[in-house]
Amino acid sequence: MSAESSNLSNIEHRAVIKYFVKKTPKEILKTWYQFFRNLRLVYDGQKWARLFQQGRESCEDDPRPGRPVTVVTEENVRKIEKLVLADRRIKLWQIAEELQISKERVGEIIHEHMNMRKISARWSPCNGRKRRKAAEEIQGSKVGIEAYGDNFWDSEGVLLIDYLPTGTTMNGQYYANLLAQAREVVIQKRRGKLLRGVLFLQDNASVHTARVSRQALKDTGFSEIDHPPYSPDLAPSDYFLFSNLKKELRGRRFVDDNQMKMTVESHFDCKEKEYFLGGLKALYTTCEKCISLEGDYIEK
Repeated sequence: MSAESSNLSNIEHRAVIKYFVKKTPKEILKTWYQFFRNLRLVYDGQKWARLFQQGRESCEDDPRPGRPVTVVTEENVRKIEKLVLADRRIKLWQIAEELQISKERVGEIIHEHMNMRKISARWSPCNGRKRRKAAEEIQGSKVGIEAYGDNFWDSEGVLLIDYLPTGTTMNGQYYANLLAQAREVVIQKRRGKLLRGVLFLQDNASVHTARVSRQALKDTGFSEIDHPPYSPDLAPSDYFLFSNLKKELRGRRFVDDNQMKMTVESHFDCKEKEYFLGGLKALYTTCEKCISLEGDYIEK
């Protein structure tokens, strides 16, 4: 009986509840839990039982004044896309609460209209072909420098960490200046590397794809490796470098910004070269899996 109940529509469930209400309370309770094993259905059933006991006849939902016939609109798709891109760890209920629409509709928009799904607690688009192509390109090369926001590192260690000043916005021009700084650091700390050629890996965040940033990257002489959108499993900074840093800093409190900066830099300074090399080697292993899975996502 309970298996059959899970296949009924909301209207059919309510029709059954309406029938139950005509029985005695003892009979209702006994049959209730035999039929509705799902706790959500029990809760919904209790609400509708009260309504039918109060004289309600209709099993349909009441119309909601001022609410559009459907919430799956272009406007809501754009709003949800903006929220997801701003925070790929955002929860369905948070989006639903922000936009005042149901979680079901939010899920429908994300899965069916934005073609995204949850990967390692993050929303990511299903772009298998691009991911496989990028994985093949990475495998056929040797990543020189990985960039994540305002941090640059390679197989030997961290090259540059920039702390965004309070009240300052990370934009294309700011990032362009960082690229120029990164080039100078490579010249100073990695003698001859620029002449041999530097392969540069970064995601496609808006500050990275801005026109001024693209020009600055050309000026550095770095050769950029294509990175597919929203692929944290193909970004060593994301799944390795900073995920490990976050684990060490989790739960700690700092008296000021300087203490925090010293702790971050100490974390990286105490690591041997093999630590950073291992993080990049893991990328090639992941690329092998990505290619074998036709571009599907790799859990970390």
